[in-house]
Amino acid sequence: MHSNKAMKQLLLDIKPAAPPTLLNFIEGQNAEALASLNAVLNQQAQSNFIYLWGETGSGKSHLLQACKALNLTNQNQADQNLISSNFIVMDDVHLLDNDAQIGLFNTYNQLKENDGTLIAAGLHAPTQMHLRGDLATRLAWGLVYQLQPLNDAEKALALQNHAAERGIRLPSEVVEYCLRYLRRDLSTLMATLDALDEWSLTTKKPVTVPMLRHLLQLNLEI
Repeated sequence: MHSNKAMKQLLLDIKPAAPPTLLNFIEGQNAEALASLNAVLNQQAQSNFIYLWGETGSGKSHLLQACKALNLTNQNQADQNLISSNFIVMDDVHLLDNDAQIGLFNTYNQLKENDGTLIAAGLHAPTQMHLRGDLATRLAWGLVYQLQPLNDAEKALALQNHAAERGIRLPSEVVEYCLRYLRRDLSTLMATLDALDEWSLTTKKPVTVPMLRHLLQLNLEI
């Protein structure tokens, strides 16, 4: 018989989510933005300046971290100092104070002069964040994309695809329960699914809504 203590330990031992990549980003309605980022990284872009905006959970940070990591892995180790100075990733632009905004404005101009790349992101469009006018104008000169969060159907599809990759039989009622009662960001949903899979393998029982309820209750007690 498997104890609650064992299940709690399982929850504590759940592996962290896979690092963000462009391949494991669920594009939903954001195919154009994803294509432009891939073009920048493959040096085939119409513009090396991309600004992403959208609400929390829309995938901005995922994409920026993926671009930064992929850029570094594409370069020789000896060139990383040069690359890092000519390929800038800047998240949370809406939080920059005046001095930081001046710094980003100067960085933009240097990158423009040196054929560099800037991929930046914030909560709102460049002209809607009360930024310095000169910086807002620069950010708006490049490609600007509003990221759309996944709708429930797209999240359900992402969960089913993730389950299929792991060989999990995932009943539709479990997916519906996740979308109704869990935090709706995809990383939380995926981590929960991974925990369910591990516990299902441990107990040799199928994934069910009662198993999910039990897991969530224990998670609250940790």
